[in-house]
Amino acid sequence: MVKVLLTGGSGFIAAHIVDILLQHGFDTVVTVRSEEKGKQILKAHPDVSKEKLSYVLVKDIAQDGAFDEAVKSSPPFDYVLHTASPFHHNVQDPVKDFLDPAIKGTTGILKAIKAYAPTVKRVVITSSFAAIVNPNQHAKVYSEKVWNPITWEEAKDHSMVYRASKTFAEKAAWDFVKNEKPNFDIATINPPLVFGPIVPYLNSLETINTSNQRMRNLVQGKMREKIEPTATFLWVDVRDVALAHVRAIEVPEAGGERFFVTAGHFSNKEIADIARETHPQLESKLPPTDAPSDLPADIYGIDNSKSQKVLGLKYRPLKETVSDTINSILAVGV
Repeated sequence: MVKVLLTGGSGFIAAHIVDILLQHGFDTVVTVRSEEKGKQILKAHPDVSKEKLSYVLVKDIAQDGAFDEAVKSSPPFDYVLHTASPFHHNVQDPVKDFLDPAIKGTTGILKAIKAYAPTVKRVVITSSFAAIVNPNQHAKVYSEKVWNPITWEEAKDHSMVYRASKTFAEKAAWDFVKNEKPNFDIATINPPLVFGPIVPYLNSLETINTSNQRMRNLVQGKMREKIEPTATFLWVDVRDVALAHVRAIEVPEAGGERFFVTAGHFSNKEIADIARETHPQLESKLPPTDAPSDLPADIYGIDNSKSQKVLGLKYRPLKETVSDTINSILAVGV
């Protein structure tokens, strides 16, 4: 049986990856920061045996050797999906608190696999559109070929540190493979804003992922007077992102490739209009029908053809995603 290590198992994307890994028959081990999170994941899959789903503790992924024990397994791992990212609330020093942990978290697991898990054939890394986009001068068309040109000096700006951390962490991964020539290849998944059903066993409405917060705010009436700026005009459904990670270990041709995983453009106005159509009971909490859209007429283009051709992705439409996400939010309770 094929065995997979999934890091960051209690994250939004990872929780959906667990479901797809189990559906596709993989033996799955997730890393979590606490016993409590691990037990929540197992409890949410009561019909799955401990041979098919288990967890291992990795309390701080930025620590040297953090993954050394986690990658050791009997039977050994065949693949690693690395979704974990450094967890901290208080960024005072962008380099020390954000950039270094992001880079070390990524290179740390690659070092551990090379040293202690020689059976691993491929590592799939969750990167981001943040490692592609150039907010200062947008590309005419964004694809995997484009890199965020941010510099280390620019990265020290608090407003740019997240995009920088994703860019430098992904570059560090590609450099590691090029320079260290390990026993595995890598693939990266680069999504923009990730919408989709929240995971009730891991999330409260206060702790839902950042991208979905706009839908929570909409449902709670926080955009009744004014729609929040959309900011990033690209989106993707979390279930499509999760499938992309799993397909990237199933499809041989995915090795050595970046995948720009996006369903296309949207605006917060469009989400509000869909919410009005699919959930008319929310009418009193939604912005006026004549509220303007902030989607620019000359918005940059996208090319997501590689994800469709190589990974076989068929992207969900925005209406389905918005409807399912709102249903999951309402189920938790507004």
